[in-house]
Amino acid sequence: MKILGVSAHYHDSAAALVIDGVPVCAVQEERLSRRKGDASFPLSAIQWCLDHACLEPDALDAVVYYERPMLKFERILTCALRAFPHSWRAFPKAMQNSLGERVWVRGIISSHLGVPSSRILFTEHHQSHAAAAFLTAPTRRAAILTTDGVGEWATLAVGHGERKPDGNTEITLLREIRFPHSLGMLYSTFTAYLGFAVNEDEYKVMGLAGYGRPTMVDQVRRVIRRTPDGAFTLDLGYFEFHTTTERSYSDRFVELFGPPRNSYEPIDLETAEGQRFADCAASVQRVLEDTLVDIARTLHQETGLTDLCLGGGVALNGVANTRILAESGFERVFVPSAPGDAGCALGAALYADRIHFHNPDRDVPDHPFWGPPADGVELARLAREDGHRFEELDDSTLIEQTADDLAAGRVVGWMDGALELGPRALGHRSILAAPHAVAMRDRLNRDIKFREEFRPFAPAVSIEAADRYFELPPGGARLARFMSGVFPVRKEWRQRLAAVTHVDGTARVQVLEHDMAPRLHTLLEAYGRRSGIPVLLNTSFNLAGEPIVNRVVEGYTTFRRSGIDVLVAGQTRLTKRASPLANAKEEVTCSRSVERSSAR
Repeated sequence: MKILGVSAHYHDSAAALVIDGVPVCAVQEERLSRRKGDASFPLSAIQWCLDHACLEPDALDAVVYYERPMLKFERILTCALRAFPHSWRAFPKAMQNSLGERVWVRGIISSHLGVPSSRILFTEHHQSHAAAAFLTAPTRRAAILTTDGVGEWATLAVGHGERKPDGNTEITLLREIRFPHSLGMLYSTFTAYLGFAVNEDEYKVMGLAGYGRPTMVDQVRRVIRRTPDGAFTLDLGYFEFHTTTERSYSDRFVELFGPPRNSYEPIDLETAEGQRFADCAASVQRVLEDTLVDIARTLHQETGLTDLCLGGGVALNGVANTRILAESGFERVFVPSAPGDAGCALGAALYADRIHFHNPDRDVPDHPFWGPPADGVELARLAREDGHRFEELDDSTLIEQTADDLAAGRVVGWMDGALELGPRALGHRSILAAPHAVAMRDRLNRDIKFREEFRPFAPAVSIEAADRYFELPPGGARLARFMSGVFPVRKEWRQRLAAVTHVDGTARVQVLEHDMAPRLHTLLEAYGRRSGIPVLLNTSFNLAGEPIVNRVVEGYTTFRRSGIDVLVAGQTRLTKRASPLANAKEEVTCSRSVERSSAR
């Protein structure tokens, strides 16, 4: 059976193809259109998936949309009418948006693909999240917690899933919290208040929180209150996202927290105002964590299960995920590489396969690499046309040369195999660098990523060495597989891992197994032989405001426009210049000395 899953018209549109119960490919529209967060109907992603599988649209048994448009329209209309007359400005725009592409999805799919309407199906939004979280996880029975801004009505759902011995699959969502009461909208409101872009920059709030103190927790708890049944409710007097499209927070919110940040003004953490913003971020982060831990703990007590699957955009909050693992009672916490709306394309297809069509359970490959491949031959052609010197090397030589580059302080653009699904580079579209010096972190932020100086970078480490450098609790390595957790860097290594250690002593670690990304794992080992520390800084291969690179030509232009020193794609290596880090070799030498002294 061939099933196409589609998510669109909110943010991070995507398409995914499942054949005979197993994912074949999936890609976000932004990676093809080059428009960050592209929400348009994913024609390019759909076409790539069909081409990849050598299918025509009429060969599809079903096309599954990731939510129910009419149910969503009901929510938008109901909320607008409830808020009238306060919503009179937003009402026309809301109706225009909803009565356009968002409601007539069946007709849009049918007209674009020529698929009969009888083959077009719909899941509920949080069913798609639940399926993406549970059916891609290596577990047979698990509790499920999904939370985001909003789907149709639900903003949070809890339940459980089971893959039975007879091949049948069950996903049961027991309870939900409904809009406008939403942890995702709470966090997004603070994102807007702090001058960042909603549905895009929430991770900046999490990073900024590390520089602050939760001194405003009491104020945050005035705007979100816990209920006797263990849920929560927002005091809507502090919010406007449910009544207007102009801003998320009300004048009462500003009275409580002070003047908002102008998005064009930098955050200077040396000033009282900059520290106020950091403290505000730390406070909402703490309240979010506390709320999620309490809900997860109750779910564990209710189900008695050992595993928990997290879905929805809020599951990208790695600090909260780590606390859930440590404090909820669950032994293992699984988060897919794309827990947000992009992953819902895959979740919708899997939900239809297992639940709607009752097809037998199949194991899903445990990796995030479902997109277009990188072609090293293309890099050789581009370099040749532009008159640049390049090398085409066998795999062993390429790995050793790249390790030498990294040990010499060079920054490497790394393109290997199929593109990742989700917002994080997990070893196939990465910028790699030595993790030792603060100067490297600052250089990457300033000259390569062109982003705020307070933003941290993630370390990649082999699973064999992870416990030596990071404080991973039981189950931590699994949570760190897709960079879904934030863990302390061991104190004795923080100085030698300064480029990837956040101000609070933590890091969003990627623990890498050889089977998931063999070449990167081998590179980590090769770098470890040179530096004494098999850890690399791993950040997404893109510049600020751009999607992660997909094709080699995009990696090449990013290489040309930034301070990246070396570009590797497939077996092709292209160099630009030596690194300006004069102390790089000294750093590596020091790291080797520390490693040897620690071994004693």
